[in-house]
Amino acid sequence: MANLTSLRRFILASVLTAVAAFAFVAFHARPAAAATICESECGGSTPTPAPSYSPSPTPTYSPSPSPSPTPSSSPSPYPSSSPSPTPTPTPTGADSSGSSIGGLANQRFNQMITNRVLGTVLLGVNEQINCSNCVSAFGSAGSFSAGIHGRKELTNNLSLLAGIAYTQYSEGGYNITSAPIAAFALRYDFTDWGSSRPFFDVGTILTPWEKARYTRSYNTSLGPVNVTSSTNAANYAVYGRAGWMSRVSPRDEVAASIEVWQLWQRVSGYTDSAVAFNPFDASIATGTDRTSLVKIGGQWTHLYGSSIEANINGGWVQSFASHSGIVATVTGDGMVVPTMGNQGWFEYGGRLGFRVQKGWIVDLFANGTLGPQPVGNTIHGGVGLRINY
Repeated sequence: MANLTSLRRFILASVLTAVAAFAFVAFHARPAAAATICESECGGSTPTPAPSYSPSPTPTYSPSPSPSPTPSSSPSPYPSSSPSPTPTPTPTGADSSGSSIGGLANQRFNQMITNRVLGTVLLGVNEQINCSNCVSAFGSAGSFSAGIHGRKELTNNLSLLAGIAYTQYSEGGYNITSAPIAAFALRYDFTDWGSSRPFFDVGTILTPWEKARYTRSYNTSLGPVNVTSSTNAANYAVYGRAGWMSRVSPRDEVAASIEVWQLWQRVSGYTDSAVAFNPFDASIATGTDRTSLVKIGGQWTHLYGSSIEANINGGWVQSFASHSGIVATVTGDGMVVPTMGNQGWFEYGGRLGFRVQKGWIVDLFANGTLGPQPVGNTIHGGVGLRINY
C-alpha cells in the first residue's frame, strides 16, 4: 500500500514536471515567434539606423567664357533683339548742287532788273516829258509798292524828278521782303527851242538795304533738295538819258531816247540754312553783282477830250559787261564761280489818267518786262492820285 502510494506520488510528480517543462518551453517559444513576426512586419524592434548623410564640400564656381554661338543654318523663329543697322546709301548729286549756284546768279540778276523797273516809276517813266509841277501818291501790286513821287521845275529848262517807296517783290526763287527805294534825277529840257527839241536826264536809284531770301534747288539720288536762305542786299544804279521830244499837236507829245545804265548789287555772305536733307551744302561769300545796260525806247502821251490822259512807253534793253559776285564753296565741288551772260529783253509801261477835277488825276499804271530768263515776263501794276499845281 505504501509502495502504491509512493508510485502514485512519483507518477504525479513526473507528470507535473513534464507539464512544467512543456509550459516553460512554450512560454519561451511564443515571444521568439512574436519577435520573428514583429521583425518581419515592422522591421525589427531595433531598426538598423540609416547611414548618415555627409555632403561633399560645395565646389567653388568659376565661370568659363561663354562659347561663341555657332550660326545655325535654320533661321530662328524669333527676331533678334538687336538687329544689325542697315547701312545708309551714299547720295550722289554734287554736280547738280554745283549747277544750282548758277540759278542763284540768275535770281540776283533778275533782282537788279526788277529793282530798276520799280525805281523808274519814281522818275516818271509813265508821264510825259514836259508837264507842270506835280506830286503823286501811289500803290501797286504784282510787286507790292507804295510811295510818293513828283517833279518840280527849278527853272524854265531844269526840273527835279524824285520819289521814295517801300517795296516787296519776288520772282524765280528769290523773295525781297523789305526794300525802301529812293530815286532822284535832273532833266534839262530845251524849251526855248520850240515844240521839237532835245532833252537830257541824269539820275540815280538807291536801295541801300534789303532783306532777301534766295532758294537753291538741286537733285540727288535720294531725292530733290530745296534750301532757302536769308541775307541782306543793297542795290545802286546811275543812268544818263538823251532824247528828243516833240509836241506834234496840242493833245499829243511823242519822244524817243537812248539810256545808259550802270547797276551794282551788294549781297552779304551766308551759308545754307539748316534743312533735314542737304548733303551738298554751300557757303556763299559776300560779293557784288554788276551789269551795264543800254535802252532804246520811246513814248506817246495823248489827251482824250478834257478828262482822260493816256501814255504808252517801251523799249529794247541790252545788258553787257555783266558780272556775278557769287563765290560759293560747295561740298563735293569745292569753289564755284558762276558766269553771267549778256541778256536782251523788252520793257513796257502805260498809264490811264482820269481828271476827277481840275488839278486832280487818278492814274492807273503798269510796267513790266518781256523776254527770256533770267529777266522773264513780269508785270507790276498800281493806282495813284496825282495832283498838278
